[in-house]
Amino acid sequence: MQRWRGLEDIPEDWGRSVVTIGSYDGVHRGHQLIIRHAVDRARELGVPSVVVTFDPHPSEVVRPGSHPPLLAPHHRRAELMAELGVDALLILPFTTEFSKLSPADFVAKVLVDKLRAKAVVEGPNFRFGHKAAGDVGFLREQGRTYDFEVEVVDLYVTGDAGGGEPFSSTLTRRLIADGDIQGAREILGRPHRVEGVVVRGAQRGRELGFPTANVETLPHTAIPADGVYAGWLHAQGEIMPAAISVGTNPQFDGTERTVEAYAIDRIGLDLYGLHVAVDFLAFVRGQARFDSIDELLVAIRDDVKRSRELIEAYEGE
Repeated sequence: MQRWRGLEDIPEDWGRSVVTIGSYDGVHRGHQLIIRHAVDRARELGVPSVVVTFDPHPSEVVRPGSHPPLLAPHHRRAELMAELGVDALLILPFTTEFSKLSPADFVAKVLVDKLRAKAVVEGPNFRFGHKAAGDVGFLREQGRTYDFEVEVVDLYVTGDAGGGEPFSSTLTRRLIADGDIQGAREILGRPHRVEGVVVRGAQRGRELGFPTANVETLPHTAIPADGVYAGWLHAQGEIMPAAISVGTNPQFDGTERTVEAYAIDRIGLDLYGLHVAVDFLAFVRGQARFDSIDELLVAIRDDVKRSRELIEAYEGE
């Protein structure tokens, strides 16, 4: 999959294409419907498919300080889109100047002049341009002027998550913040992932016999509610079952929230300075403070045992 950052990265000889535009944070199951439709339509027409997205999130530019927690960084979204068969990903730097681009100018400068859209695929509530003034109806009008089709895909998928609410990035963020990892997994179609570099912490886990990878998460990451989770630690090409702790470590009067992953049954791991990923499979228990270190150790052993059981059960399905 080709990856472009900015309009200037698009090859000058780029031909017609099928385009879909959106933040697509998380590339959840609703997003996947739209993206797959764009990929399928592109193959029918014999042209490449292009996803257009933005960095930073538009809300941060339009309303500074309102950047939502991110379900996936851009490189992860690119991986997921590539798996869906997307041919090219265009990340447009979202600046104050860009936010003032009218819907008509966006169509002319991005869809027509650069991407030479043959078809545009969107959800029914798609909005774009200055003050989100452009909608699907306006896009269809522009399509008649510039000779591109507009296809609308119903992205509303529902399930058990959120009590039957339509799947969305907003709902997914809320479930993750509440610790409802199973609900988030249903929407995403995979476990929620947190990434970052392993840094040195207080090393109390090592002293207790359960050394953890202390992950300094990427900015704006959607981090689950405080507690213990079962999941996996991805590092150096390995996928290791893990017991994951999120919280402030109240046992030792901590104040800073951390994400720490203990690779179950692994000895002698040295991951300092490495970029790793942590996948959250299931909630084990909430954050707690114990009356003694001995009680803490009993709880940790139970956490590891429960995590191992949950992971083995999931992998056995």
